[in-house]
Amino acid sequence: MTGNKVNYAKRTESIIEENTRKSLVPSLLLQVCCAPCSSHCLEYLREYFRVTVFYYNPNITDEAEFTKRKEEEIRLIGELNRQVEMQDFTGMHSTGQAHRIEIMPCPHDAQKYEEAVRGLEQCPEGGDRCTVCFRLRLRETARAAAEGGFDYFTTTLTISPLKNADRLNTIGEAAGREFGVEFLPSDFKKKDGYKRSVELSGMFGLYRQDYCGCRFSKEESIRRKAGEGNSTCSSLAAY
Repeated sequence: MTGNKVNYAKRTESIIEENTRKSLVPSLLLQVCCAPCSSHCLEYLREYFRVTVFYYNPNITDEAEFTKRKEEEIRLIGELNRQVEMQDFTGMHSTGQAHRIEIMPCPHDAQKYEEAVRGLEQCPEGGDRCTVCFRLRLRETARAAAEGGFDYFTTTLTISPLKNADRLNTIGEAAGREFGVEFLPSDFKKKDGYKRSVELSGMFGLYRQDYCGCRFSKEESIRRKAGEGNSTCSSLAAY
């Protein structure tokens, strides 16, 4: 499809419009990496889906960091659900049709990530190691969605300006075919989605980490801060 870039945001809207015409409110299992990235996604998706958050992130190798991000996610969900209960959406892009959000428990399984990326330790950030990481998380989300009888699954990862939506959607679609559950295409950064996530992070006082989660991205962040990293490298741009 050279020269024909897929508009994943438009595909999301088309699916939502079709379900709305049919008066359907499908269930959606949403793989979430952290509260800041999920903020806009949840604000948007809860209008049209019954969303369950799937905090599956074995790539966050430090257990304290994993727990801190998870607790922030739970806090954010609590805040959003209180809005629904009180029907008070002050400052939000939400309406009375917003639904409560659930969360599915996920263990911290850093060993599974380490096994998956073994041999790729020297890959640049944004390269093959990240592809393996995305596949690990999206396949597990697809498996859980199929077992839980969800109508759709997707990920918040496309909210990041540094992550390649084509790669994530391709991996998600493949996982959906493998497990027999529909992948909801997305590019949540579009239409100021990333900007909105920054606004919501400020509104809720969310903890915003400065690296993706794995020990490799943490090391890259430290080097970048020290002026040793090459922030213009093509692999980082794809990340």
